[in-house]
Amino acid sequence: MTDLQKKFASAVAAGTLLLNLVTPAFAGYTFEVSGNGSDSESEVKFEQKNEVKVDQQNWAEVLNDVKVKANTGDNEANDNTGGKVEIETGDSETNVSVSNVLNSNVAKVDACCVKNVEAKISGNGSDSENEIELELENEVKLNQYNNAVVLNYVETKSETGDNEAEDNTNGDVSIKTGNAKTTVAVSTAANSNSAWISGGSGGGGSLSAIISGNGSDSENEIELELENEVELDQQNWAAILNDVEVESETGDNEAEDNTGGEVEIETGDAEADVTVDNMVNFNWADIDACGCIEDILAKISGNGTDSENEIEAELESELEVDQYNDFDCKGEFKDACAEVDVELETGDNEAEDNTLGGDDPAIDTGDADAGVHVSNTGNSNVFGAAPELDWEMPWGFDFNFNFSFDLEDLLAALLG
Repeated sequence: MTDLQKKFASAVAAGTLLLNLVTPAFAGYTFEVSGNGSDSESEVKFEQKNEVKVDQQNWAEVLNDVKVKANTGDNEANDNTGGKVEIETGDSETNVSVSNVLNSNVAKVDACCVKNVEAKISGNGSDSENEIELELENEVKLNQYNNAVVLNYVETKSETGDNEAEDNTNGDVSIKTGNAKTTVAVSTAANSNSAWISGGSGGGGSLSAIISGNGSDSENEIELELENEVELDQQNWAAILNDVEVESETGDNEAEDNTGGEVEIETGDAEADVTVDNMVNFNWADIDACGCIEDILAKISGNGTDSENEIEAELESELEVDQYNDFDCKGEFKDACAEVDVELETGDNEAEDNTLGGDDPAIDTGDADAGVHVSNTGNSNVFGAAPELDWEMPWGFDFNFNFSFDLEDLLAALLG
C-alpha cells in the first residue's frame, strides 16, 4: 500500500525574475558659442538626467509533506496441520525525490553614459559675455531581494517482515522475506541574485572644453558637472527544515510453537539511502558603469587682452554595493537544517517453543546498510569576479546531487 501525499502551501513568486534593460545610450553632444559680435551676451544651458530604478523581489513559502508506506510483509500462516508451511515475501522498495528550486533575480542594465561631449566658446567679439552650462546626471538603483521558507517532511516505511508462522503441526515451516529498500533525495536550491551593470556598448566617451580666440575684455565661462551614481542592494533570507524519517524492515518475524519438520527464518537485506542537499543565498554583482568619461581635454588659449576666461569641471562618481545573506537553520523551527532519523531492521526474529523432527531451528538475517549524506552550502557574495555565464541560455535544473560548491552549477540550478 502506498500513501503518497504532497502538500504545497503558499508558493508565492517562486520563479525567476529576469530583467535585461538596455537604456538608450546618450549620443555625442556638441555645444558651441562662436562668431558673435562685440558687446553680445550668449548663454547655453543644458541639463540631462537619466534615472533607472529596478526593484526585484521574490517570496516563497513551500511545504512538502510526503508519506510513503510499502508493505509486502505482515503475513500469517498459523494453525495448519500437515504439509509444508511457507511464507515468502517479495521486495519492498520506496523512492522519494523532493526538489525545490526557488527565487532568482537576474538584472542586466546598460546604464546611460554620455559618449562624447564638446563645449566650445571661440571667435566672439570684444566685450562679449559668453557662457555654457552643462549638467549631465546618470543614476542607477537596483534592488534585489529574496525570502524563502522551505519545510520538507518525508516519512517512508518499507516492510517485508512482521510475518508469523505459528502453531503448525507436521511439515517444514519456512519464512523468507524479500529486500526492503528506501531511497530519499531532498534538494533545495533557493535565493540567487545576479546583477550586471555596465556603461553600455562602446565604452566610455570623451569630454572637451575649449575657450579660445575671443576678443579683448570678453568674459567667457564653461561650467561642466557630470555625475554618475550606482546603488546596488542584494539581500537573501532563507530558513530551511528537512525532517526525514526512514524505516526499512525485513525482521520481526516469528516461527513459534510448531511441531514436526524444520523451522527456518531467512530475512532479506534492509537498505536506506538518504541525501539532503541545501544550496541557498548567493549574490553576484559585476559593475562597470563608473568610467563613463575616459578622456578629458580642458583648454583656454589665444584670447584677447583683459579677457576673463574660466572652465569649471566637476566629475563625480559614486558606487555603493550592499550584499547580505541570512541562512537560518536554528531557532525558527528546530535545532538543525536537516533532522534525519533512520531505522533499519533485519533482526528481532523469534523461533521458539518448536518441537522438531528435523534439523535445529535456523535464523539467517540479511544485511542492514544505511547511507546518510547531508550537505549545506550557503551565503556567498561575489563582487567584480564574474562567472562565465551566457545570459541567453535557457537555464535548466538537473536533479543531480553535487556536493562541491560550483557557482555556475548553483546559478544553473537557481535560474531554472
